[in-house]
Amino acid sequence: MKYRSFGKHDLKCSEIGFGAWAIGGAWGQQDDTDSLAALNRALDLGCNFIDTAAGYGDGKSERLIAKVLNERAAVGKDEHIFVATKTQPSDGAWPPSPYDQAEDRYSEAYLRDHLATRLDCLGTDKLDLWQLHTWTRAWNRNPTPFKILRRLQKEGKVGLIGVSSPEHDQNSVIDLMRDGWIDSVQIIYNIFEQEPAAELLNVAQECGVGVIVRVAFDEGALTGKFNQETVFPEGDFRANYFAGDRLSRTVVRVEAIRETLKESDYTMAQAALKFVLAHPAVSCVIPGIRNPAQAEANCGVSDLPDMSPALLTALQQHSWRRAFWYDGK
Repeated sequence: MKYRSFGKHDLKCSEIGFGAWAIGGAWGQQDDTDSLAALNRALDLGCNFIDTAAGYGDGKSERLIAKVLNERAAVGKDEHIFVATKTQPSDGAWPPSPYDQAEDRYSEAYLRDHLATRLDCLGTDKLDLWQLHTWTRAWNRNPTPFKILRRLQKEGKVGLIGVSSPEHDQNSVIDLMRDGWIDSVQIIYNIFEQEPAAELLNVAQECGVGVIVRVAFDEGALTGKFNQETVFPEGDFRANYFAGDRLSRTVVRVEAIRETLKESDYTMAQAALKFVLAHPAVSCVIPGIRNPAQAEANCGVSDLPDMSPALLTALQQHSWRRAFWYDGK
């Protein structure tokens, strides 16, 4: 496993992290035994960065992570695993409406209450990294929630502070980086969704902001395992994400990527992760991991040769923006 700097901060994170959304249950039925084994296997392979959220099974993902870390500590494992979690805005539209008030959706009382719950679920007295789970550009003029998070940071309850970019307007977080409000940013960046490379990633690098990349596999499409007949199980959010003709359109484009890769030694999934890691601003990528086999496959990508400039250039030609799919449109 290779390790990278997390912006300007005193942290060396594994370039392959553990995305813990699926173990909370949002991707269909998930056996806790598989989840615990996946976490242990990833950590044994050198992964030291886990990303979770309050909304991943209403704290279930966080509790599973705490169980694994506590059990490993109890048998004398000498390791510090960096756990990043997130808090969603209070009830209302997702993404937030530009007419919403930041102090209403992320009030101090709400954030303090959520902090107490996150600490309890993770079994700790301080969060390594606390991220706001979404944002809207309209709040940049008066980012009250981050003022509250900075107070909590000074109180010793929070380490680093970050934000997860809204899917439909990722560049809305650029001003937050330039104004020094955040220590990290979590973004969607993959072979299809390449817009962050135009500006956002460069600004993060200039400002010393850690970059966490989510959705490197485009919700599984870029692993190459879907076809025109794929049916998602009940409870799997991807049934909506790939609704209508979206799946068939995606499969056609994935097959074009497969053709680009035919002379390389990468599998589709390996290429998807290596493409993301080719950008120097990226601190870590957090593919979802549901079982030990996925832990081994994803963590093993770190040991593969870097992507050649020629292949990187070829894959850049497959850019395809459609983040609005997350809004169900």
